[in-house]
Amino acid sequence: MKIATLLLSAAVLLAGIAASHAAVRIAEDRGGRIGTYVDKYESLRSSGEQVMIDGLCASACTIILGAVPANRICVTPRAALGFHAAWDVGGDGRPVTNREATRMLYALYPTRVRRWIARHGGLTRHMIFLRGAQLQSMYRPCYMMNAEAASR
Repeated sequence: MKIATLLLSAAVLLAGIAASHAAVRIAEDRGGRIGTYVDKYESLRSSGEQVMIDGLCASACTIILGAVPANRICVTPRAALGFHAAWDVGGDGRPVTNREATRMLYALYPTRVRRWIARHGGLTRHMIFLRGAQLQSMYRPCYMMNAEAASR
């Protein structure tokens, strides 16, 4: 009985490792131009691949939340999402909030993420971070995604 349990545990672990290799890992991504991320994530959405957020995903990187279905996204304990208003460089070289792009960005997020952003002051020039238990309550932990893949 003990050997059967060990073999089953090893099979689940190996299947989880194989499933994690099939995932696209996002870590330490500070974002960039919105259009670049929209294009990148459009192809990721159509690929059917799983997404693992395993570190910082900030600014335009967070578009992943609206581009890929939530059931294909998992988060590790290191995951942190950083949100702020969209901006352009003004005539004097300083950042200027782009209200239209900010509204578009906000509209891309799932309802539960929009609610969290609203409760934390909205999208402003200042970065706000969603992580830890709050993030794990919205997206499944990666070990659960691996266990589900292993059970198929």
